[in-house]
Amino acid sequence: MKLGRFPASKGADLALLETQQKLLDSITPPVSGEEARELVKVFGPDDYYGLVWTVLHLVEGAPGWPLEDCLTDTENEWVTTLRERVLRKRNRLRI
Repeated sequence: MKLGRFPASKGADLALLETQQKLLDSITPPVSGEEARELVKVFGPDDYYGLVWTVLHLVEGAPGWPLEDCLTDTENEWVTTLRERVLRKRNRLRI
């Protein structure tokens, strides 16, 4: 089963949410770069009852992270969050 893009939390189907959570919980980190690229595609318009944080942490744990091609969607707030976290980490390393 594919996760698909997360819908908005408001009006979310509880059964679907539980299935998606089980799928995410079954992933053994670290994910590959290709898997991280696919996971970035599930980010929806909000935090989807916290599941987006699970995805975000899986993506950040991919070997070779950051993958610059995962950070190009300037319209998605979660991709923006990933990009900002990368920049903060880079800035901390320069100090």
